[in-house]
Amino acid sequence: MSVAVFLTPQHPDGVEVDPTRPQLLVTDQAATRGDGVFETLLFRHGRIREEEAHLRRLAGSALALDLELPEASHWRAAMQLALGRFHEGAGEGAEASIRLTASRGVPSEGGTFWVLVSGVSRSAATSHGPEDGLRVVLLDRGYDAAAADRAPWLLAGAKTLSYAINMAAQRWAQAHDADDAIFVTSDGRVLEGPTSSVLIARRTDAGVTLLTPELETGILAGTTQAAAFEVAGEAGWSLGYGPLTPADLLAADGVWLVSSVRLAAAVTSIDGVSVPCDPELHRVLVEGLDAAL
Repeated sequence: MSVAVFLTPQHPDGVEVDPTRPQLLVTDQAATRGDGVFETLLFRHGRIREEEAHLRRLAGSALALDLELPEASHWRAAMQLALGRFHEGAGEGAEASIRLTASRGVPSEGGTFWVLVSGVSRSAATSHGPEDGLRVVLLDRGYDAAAADRAPWLLAGAKTLSYAINMAAQRWAQAHDADDAIFVTSDGRVLEGPTSSVLIARRTDAGVTLLTPELETGILAGTTQAAAFEVAGEAGWSLGYGPLTPADLLAADGVWLVSSVRLAAAVTSIDGVSVPCDPELHRVLVEGLDAAL
């Protein structure tokens, strides 16, 4: 089941609407231009996970688009309203995904803002381990590693509604005998997945290091990646940011795609080449995220 709540001038803390009925005007710029931002959060273990991090990232994305948002307190109230109604039908404490969407709205009439709460299955999130990991392909993102600084209008690092490229990348991967994709720059830097962050682990005599690509390339600052760094730090691992190259992925002792709902999925093949995933490193990361999120 799903519950939808819209934030309006008359109902700043949200009003429930029927998610099975049309709610957007055909002239809303979410539909006509993909002009807006969104976040997806997870409700688990009785609370919204990483709530403040997601609200900060929503605000950062909106700032990049020069899009005015409702205050964070109104988003929180709308989420609680939607979750309350969801749990009335799905059962108290049922896990859920929470999508916050902010559109520029109808021209000259202001933005459109809503919360959608839906049920989520944890089975898919924990099914990709070293034995049955993801097969991924590397796809050229079409710009170099310095493009984000050189061309801020590309909105690199903003979580916009314009996800057609991301979805096309996943379809391309699935049409070419893979499960998902990892974007790379035209000059060979690893970026991120279409809907996930990239992590790699290296084990040496000095210990384990967990790495992710550097944010300066314009990738989205991953909330699950940040949580994974906390887990790894508590386990005594060293932490770091790229630059990373495809060769670094192939030489790693573990590669994962991480996201709010899927958590950590092991990668076991890149462009048809098998890559290892240390079972112990995978266990520490997955169990830590499972407890934290």
